[in-house]
Amino acid sequence: MALTQIEVKNWQKVAREYLDKAGIVLTTEEQDTIEIADLGLGEFEQTGVALVVYFNDEKYCAKEIVLMPRQTVPQHRPPPIPEFDYIGKQETIRCRWGVVYMYVEGEETKNPKATPPQHRKEHYTVWHEIVLKPGDQFTIPPLTWHWFQGGSQGAVVSEFSTRSADEDDLFTDPEIQRIPEIVK
Repeated sequence: MALTQIEVKNWQKVAREYLDKAGIVLTTEEQDTIEIADLGLGEFEQTGVALVVYFNDEKYCAKEIVLMPRQTVPQHRPPPIPEFDYIGKQETIRCRWGVVYMYVEGEETKNPKATPPQHRKEHYTVWHEIVLKPGDQFTIPPLTWHWFQGGSQGAVVSEFSTRSADEDDLFTDPEIQRIPEIVK
């Protein structure tokens, strides 16, 4: 299911409001190019992400991630890229505003604070919980399955990583299409 250009503009405005709350200043160009990804599911408020990519090359990447209240970035794992001798993305997620619930491989957390969308829950298999509040950060090693969800007020997090090739991410939900389709 595709997003319309009007929907994208509306969600970009909402994302800018969250970034303002976090005290993050964007250039006009950055504001106009906030990526709104519904992942082909047509349920952006439940499953999706807003991204501002500052820099991304073959060595490193810096971006902001905006999560609406209880919005989920579904379980995924960046793959290795053999032709670049790249073992996979290592990423540090730092919470700037709100609360984010992150789930990675490891011992399952009893009574997790996040709940994925019920109709997609079978695609969430890692349940080791990391709770990030402003100033907290966690580094996800390469080839690690993970997913995260914004808290009740949403969240803004910064990601610092090795090369990012989000378009190649592997998802446990086969319906996901990482590159958003946008129609008039």
